Amino acid sequence: MTLPSAARIVEVGPRDGLQNEKRYFDIGVRTQLINMLADAGISHIEAGSFVSPKWVPQMANSDQVFTGIERRSDTFYIALVPNLQGFELAVQARANEVAIFTSASEAFAQKNTNCSIAENLARFSPILTRAKQVSIPVRGYVSCIAGCPYEGDIEPEAVANLAAKLIAMGCYEISLGDTIGSARPEQTAQILKAVIQQVPVEKLAVHFHDTNGRALDNIRTALEFGVTVIDSAIAGLGGCPYAEGASGNVASESVIALLNELNIEHGIDLTKLLKASDFIQAALSKTQ
Repeated sequence: MTLPSAARIVEVGPRDGLQNEKRYFDIGVRTQLINMLADAGISHIEAGSFVSPKWVPQMANSDQVFTGIERRSDTFYIALVPNLQGFELAVQARANEVAIFTSASEAFAQKNTNCSIAENLARFSPILTRAKQVSIPVRGYVSCIAGCPYEGDIEPEAVANLAAKLIAMGCYEISLGDTIGSARPEQTAQILKAVIQQVPVEKLAVHFHDTNGRALDNIRTALEFGVTVIDSAIAGLGGCPYAEGASGNVASESVIALLNELNIEHGIDLTKLLKASDFIQAALSKTQ
């Protein structure tokens, strides 16, 4: 299979990464991290979420983060939203893209969102209708594409069917997430074969956790299938509060090194990215 000539990084560290840390980071740390990532050339950055602070206290005051960042015209600042109320808060905060989230595992959906997959989709419908009215793109997350801590292995067809439903509802892109980091490259290939039968590959992204040290191998497999969008987190931040033992997301620095090795263009300054990594790691060490 031919590798793509270019790839795009979606940086999830400021949201998906920091939300799994044990304590809240102040607005200054969060905004400075986002500014440094944008300055490094990352065009899509998850800046925060509008989930209730009761459930995700680390993402409290995301509205102030969106207000405090030094906005760049070439950067999309993404907000995770669970429902229409969260979407409206994201609009007020001037997010220029939103993300919605569900799971290919029924048990995980219940644990993570307190409702079924079908109920998740019902919640998304008014978000997508409203997003179309105000011209805000919506990204869909499908978690547990390979395995679930409660159900075990997930059938690729279940992932494909759910991804197709989200595209039909109006998502412009689907991020396929290996939430517990259990995927093997051959399993990733099976999943992508199934999904690509229902969703064009140019509408897909991959989101790997590095629990078992296979994230880069899985990303290479996805690139071979023609996927050109990769989620990653600065300094490998993250994990999942609903999946015990899941380690962090694949590190953005490692993904850029892989893309450099494969001669795939990405437009990111690795030196500046490493400075952002040093910054957040220093902030983390002060809180431990």
